[in-house]
Amino acid sequence: MAVYQYKGINAAGKPVKGTQDAESQRALKDLLKTRSVYVTDIWDGDKTKESASARDVNFKRAFAGRASLADVAIFTRLLATLLRAGIPLIGALSALVEQTEKEDLREALDDIRKKVREGTALYVALKDHPKIFNDLYVNMVRAGESSGSLDTVLERLTEFLDAQLVLRGKVVAAFVYPVIMSILGLGIVTFLMVFVVPRVTQLFQNQKQALPFITEVLIWVSQFMAGWWFILLPGIIGAAVAFSFWKKSKQGRPIWDDFVLKIPLFGSLVRMIAIARFSKTLSTLLASGVPLLTAMDIVKDILGNTTLINVIEQARVNIREGESIAGPLKRSGHFPPIVTHMISVGEKAGQLEEMLDNVAASYGQQVDLRIQAMTTLLEPLMIVLMGGGVAFIVFAIMLPILQLNEGIV
Repeated sequence: MAVYQYKGINAAGKPVKGTQDAESQRALKDLLKTRSVYVTDIWDGDKTKESASARDVNFKRAFAGRASLADVAIFTRLLATLLRAGIPLIGALSALVEQTEKEDLREALDDIRKKVREGTALYVALKDHPKIFNDLYVNMVRAGESSGSLDTVLERLTEFLDAQLVLRGKVVAAFVYPVIMSILGLGIVTFLMVFVVPRVTQLFQNQKQALPFITEVLIWVSQFMAGWWFILLPGIIGAAVAFSFWKKSKQGRPIWDDFVLKIPLFGSLVRMIAIARFSKTLSTLLASGVPLLTAMDIVKDILGNTTLINVIEQARVNIREGESIAGPLKRSGHFPPIVTHMISVGEKAGQLEEMLDNVAASYGQQVDLRIQAMTTLLEPLMIVLMGGGVAFIVFAIMLPILQLNEGIV
């Protein structure tokens, strides 16, 4: 059987399209006719159609964007449900291809379905789409296929992805408010300094009286911003871009990642998030049947910090030489004693997955509390900073006015 894509009109007169397996185009038309669909266009699903419809797909893809972690989580949940209901893998993939909205994910699933139909293992087909399905996902599916419990592993993977989405949402939400307030405050201060302050301070300069130091500073800053904005603005943008490239470079990233972990309050939050991810991911991989060394190699890539990645790599080397997990983690100094102690107890009791789950749950709660505390602290701090900037401008303007009134009296 071949895979065809089609466009048509249903009994209600509305346009429809989709992908369907059939022996031939004629067989597909006959099949669709039984569904009250009149076919207007049909083509081989293995080939890209160079026409206006292809441009439509590209146009939609530009607006639909790439498949997100949430899309992958939804797909995984649905696939687990279909397999649990006894639907064969090919049938489950076919059903999901037809209802997937994201174009990138739909094309990937269509390719995966074709390869699985040809006899390729699911995890091998997933490996060909690393931008959507990472190593963690592929290795868990591989373990599920090997053990004959793919549906169970997919359900566990769904829970893991949901937990990652919740954690990511909390972190993003914590920084949305200060970022918006910073942009708003910077915009207000810039507007005052460039357009309002020069007109007001011009009156003081025309009086030819001695101005307070704070007013002279305000005038100098205002003149500098108004006169050199065309250099200042590109300079700030260029510095931000250069810093971004340096931070991602091979030389700059280790320096920056190490510095981040040493920032008061923020550094400890980054470490907590990394430990929670490490514990939850490693527990999920081990519970799914992934070997420890393979799991350690996978889990380091989700930490997002080169300093912690190096710790996991060194621990993996020590584990290969026969050492326990807790030992090298404890020596690194980046994992708190309570974490390494719980891991050590879990190793000795043969309950490592359960202990890692407990660590992840505990640090997940600590991350929630720390984020709430930082958000509560940042809100008044941002208000104070914005108020201080505006107060400085107002005070610098009002002070010479008061002096002028005293002189008149």
